[in-house]
Amino acid sequence: MIIAAVVCGPGSILTSSKIGAQLGYSAVWVLVLACLLMVAMVSLATRIGIAFEQTPCNEIAQRLGRPAAAIVGIVMFLIIASFQSSNNIAIAAALESFDVAAPKWLAVALLLVVNAAVIIFLYISRSLYGAIEWAMKLLVLLMVCAFLLNCVAARPSIRSTAQGFIPSIPREHSWLLVALIGTTFSVAAAFYQAYLVREKKWTEADRRSGMMDSVIGTATLGGISLVIMMTSAAVFYQKEDVPPLESAADVAIQLRPLFGVWAQVVFGVGIFAGAISSFLVNALIGGHILADGFGWGDKIQSKWTQHFTTVALLIGMIVALLSISTGMSRVTLIVFAQALTVVGVPALALALIYLGAIKRREDRQTIPLWILIAASVGFFVTCMIAVRTVLTIIDTISK
Repeated sequence: MIIAAVVCGPGSILTSSKIGAQLGYSAVWVLVLACLLMVAMVSLATRIGIAFEQTPCNEIAQRLGRPAAAIVGIVMFLIIASFQSSNNIAIAAALESFDVAAPKWLAVALLLVVNAAVIIFLYISRSLYGAIEWAMKLLVLLMVCAFLLNCVAARPSIRSTAQGFIPSIPREHSWLLVALIGTTFSVAAAFYQAYLVREKKWTEADRRSGMMDSVIGTATLGGISLVIMMTSAAVFYQKEDVPPLESAADVAIQLRPLFGVWAQVVFGVGIFAGAISSFLVNALIGGHILADGFGWGDKIQSKWTQHFTTVALLIGMIVALLSISTGMSRVTLIVFAQALTVVGVPALALALIYLGAIKRREDRQTIPLWILIAASVGFFVTCMIAVRTVLTIIDTISK
């Protein structure tokens, strides 16, 4: 559930909303594919966390050398920094969704206060994992209830949703599919599952429940994205006078079927909750694995984990402050940041597959073949998406 909460942040909410508005129900099959790949990758990471005596980065360092582990840590940190930027931008976007003329200084002050509070909590909390797990479960439950109720009120087309399971590639806005996969099939979050398993001190006896956790967590993530997409499609797709969805206030219109004039307020609270739910844990993933990659601490509350987590938080805040000063579209920046994260993902997927293959040679029952095959498919998918994303960015810059 922690992984689901991390992945289902503001990027997932806004990306699913924009896809539903512009592509209707036709991208459902992409969401299903991303969820299946996510289940396989999280299951692989869970089994790796249980089977190995050391953390993934330390196992890689032992076999391939410390520089290889450091590269994994750096790649993870850069991916997380991009995610963290979208979390910070979403907090500023939450103010927009209230449909009030909030001054820039208020958004700046809010970002400073939230980041300062999270950093203080990071250093003073004595039981960091337990507090995070409880908070994530509560926030995910609230998001599920709110968006599910609104989806029922919007009355999306069940027939069109079923037709969306048939694969099709849109001629326009195909980059949104990349962002959807990036927000759902999060190899970075799956990679961290191996560390969370170690924090919970799981053993071979917990392997079956670990598989169930993987399915439930990913199904929750995919379910939230699906109902948001269906709601947005029912409200926006092929309708007249549809706003360009360049601000959170525009996206908040989808909540009107249930909340009426309170739509902006509810959506603002939802976006803020989505950002907070993944705010600390997202940065913690980058800080923890970077510290472990360098061999400077493999515990969630080690000194260097805290320091690097703070750096990730500050990077995300600085990027958001720059977006506020330039006045760029919050929604566009968030979606672009989510798509950009897929560039470094293949390296993380390859690291998990490498460790899984090693353990399978030692004990075939520990890592089933189907998990390795599915994870390998996910690796090739991330490679194709990474190449496409790079080409798209180059083309955009050249124009």
